[in-house]
Amino acid sequence: MASTRTRQEAYDRICQDFFSALDRIIPLDESKPLKGQTLRDFELQARELKEAIIPTLLEERAVLSAAAQMPTAGRCPSCGSERTYLESAVRQRELRSPGGPVVLSRQDARCRACNRSFSPSGS
Repeated sequence: MASTRTRQEAYDRICQDFFSALDRIIPLDESKPLKGQTLRDFELQARELKEAIIPTLLEERAVLSAAAQMPTAGRCPSCGSERTYLESAVRQRELRSPGGPVVLSRQDARCRACNRSFSPSGS
């Protein structure tokens, strides 16, 4: 499937999520107090930042990968036929990564020869 975002759009989304999460930890507004007093509090805040940004980074990186930009279905991995087509529906799939839940788009293809479905990107 063709990429639905440009690098600039992906970069902007990642930055937006990062700065939003950072602002919850260290607000630019001097009138807002900083939360936490101990190193443990700071570690928990760092974990929250990580959990906010890593899924976004992984989602955007996956969208920009060459495998996500398959223009054709290619050969069927089951029978080797080139009589394949991309199905019109794109499914959203949530995976669990060490950094948190990541939502990836997946387009399936179908083989006219053996009628099996597969993901052309291999995901």
